[in-house]
Amino acid sequence: MSKRNSQASKSAARERLREERERQAKRDKAKRQVIVAGAVVAVLAIAGGIGYAVVQNNKPGYWDAAKDEKIVAPANTTGTDGTTVILGKSTAKKTLKLYEDPRCPICAQFEETVGPTLKADFDAGKFKIQYIGGTFLDGDTDDNGKIAIGSRGEGSKNAMSAMGAALNVSPEAFLEYKTALYSTKYHPEETDDKFKSDDYLIKVADTVPALKNNTKFQTAVKNGTYDAWALAMSQTFNTNKDGVNGTPSLVMDGKKLTAPGSDNAPMSVTDFNTAIDAALKA
Repeated sequence: MSKRNSQASKSAARERLREERERQAKRDKAKRQVIVAGAVVAVLAIAGGIGYAVVQNNKPGYWDAAKDEKIVAPANTTGTDGTTVILGKSTAKKTLKLYEDPRCPICAQFEETVGPTLKADFDAGKFKIQYIGGTFLDGDTDDNGKIAIGSRGEGSKNAMSAMGAALNVSPEAFLEYKTALYSTKYHPEETDDKFKSDDYLIKVADTVPALKNNTKFQTAVKNGTYDAWALAMSQTFNTNKDGVNGTPSLVMDGKKLTAPGSDNAPMSVTDFNTAIDAALKA
């Protein structure tokens, strides 16, 4: 092979190498542009997601918004926003104020133990009952409906609203429904926010003759007809002048009915009878 041919071959090889390097450089540049563009899109997507989450988190929750709704008072109520619920015979001279929270486990214990005796005295006309419902056990729950750390749920408010729907049917329906909600069979553990479910509240209501398959009652529960009323009732509890800050609490003539040697409500039939007899005679 001549020197000329050898030199030409080398030049051609160098030219091919140069062209390949240029093509590779262009491919690398294009790839970098795609990566940068993708990163920008990802950042924008993340920023957009964060922005959406912030907006969503700053939106008022359902029950916060319900505070601004028009209050629909159930039948069989009086007073401001229908938050005075006094039940019983007009001939009864005294009134027993009963402070309870629907989800309160001690209230359930009280209702299951002392409730039948209290109801018998009420039916006998020994006293009227003024019901004052609180919802202080509520807050937020986790995705499984269990109580999250530092928060609690919404079942008290929802059950209070359903109780308003029962009260709209009749005082007796209200009392029977309240008893069913506190029963051993249907009252959930404090950490289980079952009362937030309309379907569950209706299931319990179906054990009460006046509420079973009652379309008007069920519609009121599902539509939240008495949600704003439930919040107003809760506010009545929070601003009470009886010094009550826990449940259950019983008050007659401005004085708390308590178990002997305790500041707590009487939790046995014997202690209740002692306390109510003394209050009625006072």
